[in-house]
Amino acid sequence: MTIRFADLFAGIGGIRMGIAQAIGNEAQCVFSSEWNKFSVQTYEANWHDEFPVAGDITKIDEDEMPDCDLILAGFPCQPFSLAGVSKKQSLGRPTGFEDKTQGTLFFDVARIIKAKQPRAFLLENVKNLLSHDRGRTFQIIYSVLTEDLGYHVQYRIIDAAGFVPQHRERTYIVGFRDDVPFTFDDVKPIGHGNVGSILEPDVDPKYTLSDKLWDYLQRYREKHEKAGNGFGYGMVTPESDHTRTLSARYHKDGSEILLWQGDGINPRRLTPRECARLMGYPDTFQIPVSDTQAYRQFGNSVAVPVIYAIGGAMKPFLLTER
Repeated sequence: MTIRFADLFAGIGGIRMGIAQAIGNEAQCVFSSEWNKFSVQTYEANWHDEFPVAGDITKIDEDEMPDCDLILAGFPCQPFSLAGVSKKQSLGRPTGFEDKTQGTLFFDVARIIKAKQPRAFLLENVKNLLSHDRGRTFQIIYSVLTEDLGYHVQYRIIDAAGFVPQHRERTYIVGFRDDVPFTFDDVKPIGHGNVGSILEPDVDPKYTLSDKLWDYLQRYREKHEKAGNGFGYGMVTPESDHTRTLSARYHKDGSEILLWQGDGINPRRLTPRECARLMGYPDTFQIPVSDTQAYRQFGNSVAVPVIYAIGGAMKPFLLTER
C-alpha cells in the first residue's frame, strides 16, 4: 500500500526525510513546493523526483495538484488580521476559514487540505505559535482544522533534545480525517550522543572566530550580564550533552553555538556538516550551497529524528485499509 504525500514549504526536505524513514518504501512524494531558490538547489540535489519543485505556494492551483494521503507543511507563524472577520460579524454574516486566514500562508495550507482531503497531515511550527497574539493565532488555526475542515487534531511542543544533542522546541500538529487513536504519548525520545558525536575530526581554521569577533562577543555578553539579561554566546565542549537552538542567523556570528577549542585558542563555529548532523541528517545528505546558505537552511529546518518518531506513531493509522 502506497502513502502518497505532498511536501509543502519543503525547505531542504527535513520533514520528508523523517517521514520517508518512518514509513519506508510505502511513502511516495507526489508534490513538493518551496520558493527559496537556494533551498530548492539543496532539495533537488537530495530528492530526485520526476516532477519539478513548485514555487510560490500562493500561486499553486490546488485542483491541479495530485491527490495525496498525507500533507506535510512547516509553515511560518504569522498573525491573522481580524479586520475582515469583525466586519463580517458586525454585518451578521458567517465567516469561513477564508475570512479568518486570508493573507497568511496558513490559508494556503488550509485550502490545499480542503481540496485534497488527505487522510492525515503533519504541520510544524515554532514553539511560540501556541502563545502568539495572546493565543489567538493558534485558536484560529485549531478551529479551522477541526471545525471548518473536520479533522481530529492533536498538538504538542516537543524538544528535540531527546533525539539530537540540541535544544530545539517546536510545535507539532497532527490531524486525521478519521477518529483514530493516534497520540503524541507514543512519540518517545530515542536518545542521542553528546556534542562530540557530531564533530568532524579535521576542521578548516576558517571556522575559528577571529580575534575581533571573539572580543566583540565577550564584551557583548559582559554588557548584558551586568544588565541582568541572558544574552550572549553559548559555549559547548565535545562532552556537552546539548547545544542551544541552531538558528537561521547562525552564519552571522555563530554565537548561539560556539565550540571550545582549549585555553588560549579562540572558539569555533560548527561547520555546515556538523549543523546537518545536529539536525539529524545523515552524512549522505548533499550540501551543494555556500556556507551562508547552508547555515540558513539547517537553521530553518527540522530535527529529522523527531519527525521520524512522529511518523512512526502515525504510520499504523496511515497504512490501515481505507
